[in-house]
Amino acid sequence: MRCVFTLSLALCAATSSAADFDIEKANNWPNWRGPNADGSAPKADPPTKWDAKTNIAWKTELSGKGSATPIVWGDRIFVLTAIKTDRKAKPEEMPKPDPRFDVKTDPPTHFHKFVVLCFDRTSGKKLWEKVVSEMVPHEGHHASHSYAAGSPTTDGKFLYVSFGSFGTVCLDFDGNVKWERTDLGRMHTRLGWGEAVTPVVAGGYLLLNHDQEADSKLICLDAATGKTKWTAKRDEKTTWATPVVIDHGGKMQAVTNGTTRVRSYDLATGEMVWQCAGMTVNPIPSPLRFGDSVICVSGYRGAAAMSVPLSSTGDLGDKGKVNWRYASGTPYVPSPVLVGDSLYFTSTNESVLTVLNAKTGKVIIDKERLPQVKNFYASPITAAGRVYFTDRSGTTVVLKAGATLDVVSVNKLDDPIDASPVAVGKQLFLRGEKYLYCIETR
Repeated sequence: MRCVFTLSLALCAATSSAADFDIEKANNWPNWRGPNADGSAPKADPPTKWDAKTNIAWKTELSGKGSATPIVWGDRIFVLTAIKTDRKAKPEEMPKPDPRFDVKTDPPTHFHKFVVLCFDRTSGKKLWEKVVSEMVPHEGHHASHSYAAGSPTTDGKFLYVSFGSFGTVCLDFDGNVKWERTDLGRMHTRLGWGEAVTPVVAGGYLLLNHDQEADSKLICLDAATGKTKWTAKRDEKTTWATPVVIDHGGKMQAVTNGTTRVRSYDLATGEMVWQCAGMTVNPIPSPLRFGDSVICVSGYRGAAAMSVPLSSTGDLGDKGKVNWRYASGTPYVPSPVLVGDSLYFTSTNESVLTVLNAKTGKVIIDKERLPQVKNFYASPITAAGRVYFTDRSGTTVVLKAGATLDVVSVNKLDDPIDASPVAVGKQLFLRGEKYLYCIETR
C-alpha cells in the first residue's frame, strides 16, 4: 500500500511539475520558435512602433558574430556568439581537410571562441560570459552565415547549447557547465556554408539534428547527463532544419524536415513512425504542429508545403495520403508562423507574403508584397493578433492578422538582423549584428 501511495505521489508531483512548466513556458521564450514551437507568443503584447530613438528600453553591444535567436527565461536572456581571436594557428594546429567534400569556403586560420552570453532582462546588463570551446574551425561559412547560428534552448532548469562540430553543452543559469559532449563528430555542410544545430529538449530527451553531406544522423541525448540514448541514421544531405516534438495520442513524435523525406521518429526509441516525400533541396524551415497534423515547407530551387496527419504510419512517398499540398511561394530560410487557422510565410527569402488556411491549404492572401522590407533570414512571429516580419536590414513590418494585408507599422533600426524576433510580456527583443535590443513602450 505504501509503495502504491508513494508512486501516486511521485506521479502527481511529475504531472504538477509538467503543468507548472507549461504555464511558465507560455510566459517565456524557451527556444528559437517560442513557447509553442510555432512562432507564437500567446501571452505577449509587444510594441508596434519603434526606431533608434523611440521605445528602446535598452540596447547592449554584442561581441563576436552570430545569428542565433536569443531565448528568454524569467529575468535572463541567453545569446550565443562566436569570437575570432588574435591567436593564429600553427601549421600543426590547423584541422586537416577532408578530400571527400567540395568546399567553396576557405577555413579560417585563427582560433575562435564559442561563447554563451547572459543578460539581465530589465537592464540589459551582462551577467556572465562563458567560453564553452576554443578551436580553429575546419570549414569556413557562407558570407551571410556565422559560427553561432544554432539557437540555445531551455527546459526552465538548464540551458542547452550546441555549436555543432565545436561542442554541445548543458549549463545552469549561472553559466556553470553540467555536462558537455565534444565527441559527436565533425560536420561537413553543403559547400562549406556552415552549421546551425539548434537543440530541442522535451520529456528529458535532447535532440540534435546533424544533417550534412555524409553520415547524417538525428542524435538523442539524455538531457540530464548528456549520454547518448539513440542515434537514427538519415538518408539526407545538409538541411539546417530543427526538429519539432509533438505529443500525439500519448506518443511523443520527433518530426524533422528533409530533402528525401520528412520523417517522424518515436522520441523514446528512435524508431521511424512515418515518412513522406515532397520537399525541395536544402530544407531549413522547421515543421510546426496544427491540430492533429504537422505542416512542413521548403523553398530552395522549388516550392513545397504540405500537411501530414500525425496518425500516419509507414512510407507515404510523394503520393500517400496527406491533408493537402501546396507548391508556390514558400520560404527558403525563414520558418512559417501560425495565427489561429492561418499559415503565414514569405517566398524564398523575399518580401512576398502568402497566407493559407492551415486546415485546407486554400489561399487567403496570394503573394502580396510587404512594404519597405526586402530579404528575410529571420522567421516571423505572432503576438496579440499581429504578425512581425524583420528583414536583414533591420526593418520590421507589423501586420494586423486577417484576410487582407493590413499594415500596422514599419519600424527601422540601423543594424542588420538575421536572428528571429522574440516577444515576452510587453517587450520585443531583437538581436542585431551589433546590438541586442529591448523594445518596450516608454
